[in-house]
Amino acid sequence: MDLKSPISTVIPSLDGPVLQVLARADEGLSGRQIHKLAGQGSVAGVRLVLQRLASTGLVHVDDAGNSLLYRLNRTHLVAPVVEFLADLRTALVNRLADELAAWRLAPIHASAYGALARADGDLESDVELLLIRPDDIDAADPLWNEQASALMQTVVDLTGNPAHLFELSRTELANHLATSAPILNDWLHPTLHLTGHPLTTLHRDPVVSAG
Repeated sequence: MDLKSPISTVIPSLDGPVLQVLARADEGLSGRQIHKLAGQGSVAGVRLVLQRLASTGLVHVDDAGNSLLYRLNRTHLVAPVVEFLADLRTALVNRLADELAAWRLAPIHASAYGALARADGDLESDVELLLIRPDDIDAADPLWNEQASALMQTVVDLTGNPAHLFELSRTELANHLATSAPILNDWLHPTLHLTGHPLTTLHRDPVVSAG
């Protein structure tokens, strides 16, 4: 999955970024506005895409005097598919959160960071996950490792991207917090929370428990 523009995984042409902008917009946008938000192609190219999409009925065009405003026709049969593709990052986060919620050995915290959280990267970028286990669960615990391995495989199955899991115990996290390890910046800014205590809470209060 293209972590910067997930919709491009399915629609690799300029149509993908244009549809993503329209799916996220609550009001009509001009061709220049759509081009700026899409961050790809030329203004002329974006307008050609909009004209073609308008011819299918997927995009409505409103005359605003000096300019034309474009908006997604949300009653179109294809609109729900476009909206889903435009928000694949949320869909991925929800699927991972659901899997983590079913773990028999629950983590204190789990989140996604790196390219996925920043919404950059590409088709080959790692999906990076941070997993904090309770101190009473050993790193070699078979069930814990089985769950963690399954989670990494889920990432690969859902996205096609490599999965990278940074796992540490509650005490090990406290040590990172105490020394202000540089990797904390990657974990905290930005982050997509999956389950457990928010990392910002753990950052403020290293002694918080999982209960």
